[in-house]
Amino acid sequence: MSDDIEIDIDDLTRRMDGAMTALRQEFASLRTGRASASMLDAIMVDAYGSALPVNQCGTVNVPEPRMITVNVWDKGLVSKVERAIRDSGLGINPMVDGPIIRLPIPELNEERRRELARVAAQYAESARVAIRNVRRDGMDQIKKAKGAGMSEDDQKIWSDEIQELTDRMIAVVDKTLAAKQEEIMQV
Repeated sequence: MSDDIEIDIDDLTRRMDGAMTALRQEFASLRTGRASASMLDAIMVDAYGSALPVNQCGTVNVPEPRMITVNVWDKGLVSKVERAIRDSGLGINPMVDGPIIRLPIPELNEERRRELARVAAQYAESARVAIRNVRRDGMDQIKKAKGAGMSEDDQKIWSDEIQELTDRMIAVVDKTLAAKQEEIMQV
């Protein structure tokens, strides 16, 4: 009877991987001293009567480690893209050169680096909470299976497997956070 009862580890793994993917996207949006095209992903431009991401208004390139360029396809949108970047709060001052917008990435001061490291830690904690919530759902599945006749040995095996998966994912979050904080604090 207990052989029929299984916990969907693949679903739990997929959901924990989703938390990691979200964390990596949040980390990519953090401005470090280096240029990254993903810094502009969250910026929306009011174009053609709707809000479009910058990368749908032009080609985003990183020609140098401290420079981003946006080659705007429609010359009529150049000023709107520039305004969206200026108003985004990234602290970048765009320079317009025809259809090309150049975004020099300024050096970060020590205080701003520490602040960004704290923000990265908050993002990582949110990912840890999401992973723990998935773990709790898995443990709830085990409790329901207990009511359906799962043996205590099977409960122990499944709970150990879920805990091991959780510990492994939390370790990946911690490793990713350490790498991002090191990148932020680099001068």
